Amino acid sequence: MYRRKGNHIITVKTEHKAILDTCDHLEKLGAEITYLEVNREGLIDLAELEAAIKPNTILISVMWANNETGTIQDMKTIGDICAKHGVLFMSDATQAVGKIPVKPKEVGVHIMAFSSHKMYGPKGVGALYVSRKNPRVKLTAQMDGGGHERGMRSGTLNVPGIVGFGKAAEIAKNEMAQDAERVSKLRDKLETELSKLEEVYLNGAKQSRMPHVTNLSFKHVEGEGLMMTFNQNIAVSSGSACTSASLEPSYVLVALGLGDDLAHSSIRFSLGRFTTEEDVDYAIQAVAQGVNHMRDLSPIWEMYKEGIDLNTVTWSEHYHHLKLNIQQ
Repeated sequence: MYRRKGNHIITVKTEHKAILDTCDHLEKLGAEITYLEVNREGLIDLAELEAAIKPNTILISVMWANNETGTIQDMKTIGDICAKHGVLFMSDATQAVGKIPVKPKEVGVHIMAFSSHKMYGPKGVGALYVSRKNPRVKLTAQMDGGGHERGMRSGTLNVPGIVGFGKAAEIAKNEMAQDAERVSKLRDKLETELSKLEEVYLNGAKQSRMPHVTNLSFKHVEGEGLMMTFNQNIAVSSGSACTSASLEPSYVLVALGLGDDLAHSSIRFSLGRFTTEEDVDYAIQAVAQGVNHMRDLSPIWEMYKEGIDLNTVTWSEHYHHLKLNIQQ
């Protein structure tokens, strides 16, 4: 609907694949996409964002909170920048809605997508917030026929799913504050106890983040291997659940500046409404045992503990240590 005004879209390298793959598709159709870098905490440079705006910029898309690290962007300042330059502001708020207060009008978000299942509602139902005035956002339909949703999205509505979504949102609103306080304490306990292990690093922001997500790297421990030591009893991931089939290191963590070694050593923990302190205690014990077990088997960890500079180790030396470890 805005192609006459321009074809330039600004987004962030750490966005969910739902955004990045859409941008990739739009590029093939002739759109110009700017992908902003993030700092070590996963936050964008606001001056860089403003400098990236051009006369043909029609949309800025920044996720409210990151799904892998929990980092929350400065939405109000981004909204002010968009208003200053007359650019529409879109946000994937899926990870944030139902967990923290999300008020698109107050921060200047004009289009916002979010999903039911992230707040314990039925799967397969989502919502799109669209500003109707100041400014009125114009959308073109992706599907024709029937004229449902004011012609924006035709198709028979999933009424039970929508009702369940509404009830889930109501419960989330009423219980959000106490849930956030309780879960953040459990998250802090998980981080504190696991950080007692050697060489454990928090990925993402320490302050500006969601209460229920933490992402930790365990140096010289391969994340997938670590998960295999406890995945019969604990459900975690080594990246986004939507890209967990990939063997590549998390693109989000790579964008934060982590090397492949630490990115491959990362585990994403997500706590929720039904997580108990007993669950967290069990997870701490299981993960710690898994880390220690993996490091006991690791020639790289042994070399690290011996003070060998791994950046200078040749393949033959690495093979020699590996062979000795196997023989022992």
